[in-house]
Amino acid sequence: MKRKLVTAVAAASVLLGGGAAVAFADGASSTGAAQAPAAEARTAARAGDADKATTASKTGAKAGVTEAIAAALAHTPGTAVSADREDDGQGAGTWQVDVVKADGAEYAVTVSPDTGKVLGAHRDTDDDGDDDGRADLAALKGTTVDAREAVRAVAAKGTVSDVDLDDDAGAGVWSVDTAGGGEWLVDARTGKVTQDLDD
Repeated sequence: MKRKLVTAVAAASVLLGGGAAVAFADGASSTGAAQAPAAEARTAARAGDADKATTASKTGAKAGVTEAIAAALAHTPGTAVSADREDDGQGAGTWQVDVVKADGAEYAVTVSPDTGKVLGAHRDTDDDGDDDGRADLAALKGTTVDAREAVRAVAAKGTVSDVDLDDDAGAGVWSVDTAGGGEWLVDARTGKVTQDLDD
């Protein structure tokens, strides 16, 4: 194929007196295959920037809160109603994600902050009989913003350390804590973020 192209350019050069062939060859090289690697390089650079942005948004561990929630839901399907880092006991430092199944059963799923893998899960027994799981599902009925989206909505305010369905703020409101003490409320219907001035 290349040999035919060179022959055609040489023939055109002879017929047109040389100058046009150079212009044709230059035009072919500037609009043809030479651009493909440049376009691929730009695409790769954009992908690299996206990877850097994803890495920067994490909580300093390899698995941030959104990754922990995703892992927990893949392991125990349902609705994530809270996620936070355990600060004491044998599981200190791990993520605990509370998941409610459609029947109201509550599960605590433990996720490694280093690997993002589920370390264990167990059903939470409701000692006081107040059926928190069903109440959480009722509070989220008709909403569109889940726990991960609430975290993403607040991510620009600081590193998210905790997300929880807030019973005190009213139905369908997420409470999101950031490192350094900033606390934010995210409306689960609209995604609107406001600072939690009460805390």
